[in-house]
Amino acid sequence: MIDNCDITSVDEQTAERVASLFESLSDPTRVRIISALVAGEVNVGDLVQAMGLSKSAISHQLRGLRDKRVVRARKKGRQVFVALDDEHISELFKRGLDHVCHE
Repeated sequence: MIDNCDITSVDEQTAERVASLFESLSDPTRVRIISALVAGEVNVGDLVQAMGLSKSAISHQLRGLRDKRVVRARKKGRQVFVALDDEHISELFKRGLDHVCHE
C-alpha cells in the first residue's frame, strides 16, 4: 500500500488522477516550469523572465498545474509566488529526468 492506494489494483478514479498528473508533465513548458520550482518558491514575474515567455503564457500553464495539484500559489501584496505542491512532485520530476538522462 502507498498512501491508501493499492499499487497492484488501481481503481478507475485513481487511474484517472494518475493519468492527469502525468498529463501535466507532457508539455515542455510545464516541465521547464517544474524544473524552475524544484529549488523552491519563485515569484511569477521572475519565472516569466527566466522562461522568456509572456506572463499570459506562464499564467495559463500555472493554472493547469494548479488544477492538477502540481503547484500551489500564494499572494503577498500584488506579487504571486508559486511552488511545487509537495515533495512527491519534485521526486517524480527528478526520477523522470534521471530516466531520460541515463545512458
